[in-house]
Amino acid sequence: MKKQAGVYRILVFTAGMEIETKLDDGTAVVARPLGLADRSSLAEGYRRLSPESRYQRFWVRSGGVIGDKMLDRMLAGSVEDHGLWAVMDRSRDFPGLGAASFWRSEEDGEEAEFSCTVLDDDQGRGVGTLLLAVMWLVAFRQGIRHFTGYTMPENTAAIRWMRDTGAEAEWDGYKVIFRWDLGNLDCIPATPAGAALAQRLAELSEELLG
Repeated sequence: MKKQAGVYRILVFTAGMEIETKLDDGTAVVARPLGLADRSSLAEGYRRLSPESRYQRFWVRSGGVIGDKMLDRMLAGSVEDHGLWAVMDRSRDFPGLGAASFWRSEEDGEEAEFSCTVLDDDQGRGVGTLLLAVMWLVAFRQGIRHFTGYTMPENTAAIRWMRDTGAEAEWDGYKVIFRWDLGNLDCIPATPAGAALAQRLAELSEELLG
């Protein structure tokens, strides 16, 4: 439980929760939190990433096997400070399309690092925008007010998507740092990606904010 506004709220985002929705192309999918039982599926999703996608997300090019320490960290974090959700198409042999996570900052409890990974063949289908909307609302309910994301300067597709969904960008000489203000929906621009994000937030807000 987490203390907010003088009361304790029970966090209900358990591994059994599911949100049924559709992608832009009409494909039926579910979004749900991942737990310890999803360890092998998460490892398989990592294996299926191309070396370039693996580099852009994890900043490593070698190896198609995710380490046990990273799996432990991703799956066993505190539900108050960490969220990990996936989007799945259960009509496929391997249902995973992508996953996203956030980690609350130890220095600032209203700040969290956001990251998102979509399998190569499923990019451009709205999976990332759906995951951003889910994590946006889950984090906001848990008292987080800002997301920070990082990407390499050559990842122009991610940079464009982050900007088009309302993140402000800063270059630190090595990587691009993005920051979303989760409490200000007016910062979401009238771009196609921004409109898609705003629509997802409206669709999911009742279920995830309760």
